[in-house]
Amino acid sequence: MNILLIDDHPMVNSGLAAILEAEERFKVTGQVNTLDEAKNFIKEAALSKNIYPSLIILDITLGDENGLDFIPFLRDFCINNKMPVPPVLVCSVLEEPFRIQSALKMGAFGYISKTSSKNELLEAIDTVLRGENYLSGKHTEKLKKSLGLYAKFTERESEIFSMIKEKKTNKQIAEMLGLNFRTVENHVSNIYFKTGAANKEELLKL
Repeated sequence: MNILLIDDHPMVNSGLAAILEAEERFKVTGQVNTLDEAKNFIKEAALSKNIYPSLIILDITLGDENGLDFIPFLRDFCINNKMPVPPVLVCSVLEEPFRIQSALKMGAFGYISKTSSKNELLEAIDTVLRGENYLSGKHTEKLKKSLGLYAKFTERESEIFSMIKEKKTNKQIAEMLGLNFRTVENHVSNIYFKTGAANKEELLKL
């Protein structure tokens, strides 16, 4: 069972590879650190069944890039080249509900935290390989609690709210999303209005 690991930290990839290959039924055929490297690997793997992944474990934060952008590329490339689309399991330190929702909406089959145990990792992999979705009980509960709150926001406000919860400043949010600083401030004002929060400390508690 071939697995491709995509994470901007080589040590994370190495650690995951060691855990998976100790199981013997898994073979890590690729470890890449950027979106371009991941795309190039898939293009090369399409020519070789020996390395073509049965599963992809993907981080969200790849330096300044959004790892989730790989999912639509993967789907389109595989469909256009009449290749099976490998399921994607997201493994991230980010645990805000909007991040989880975004990953699932874009086509990820599962979402686990980098703090997960080995047993949970293996359970998630087996679930995803069966064609089923995987979320931990903790993430499922977070999504349930957040439904009412996130329903108040536009998609952009949801994204910015998640970044606020990750303790990003307005300036950092503007840079990461490629938005004008004043535009971000306007979105943040709308978030305050819709939640009734008076400051960022109150937003962080929501």
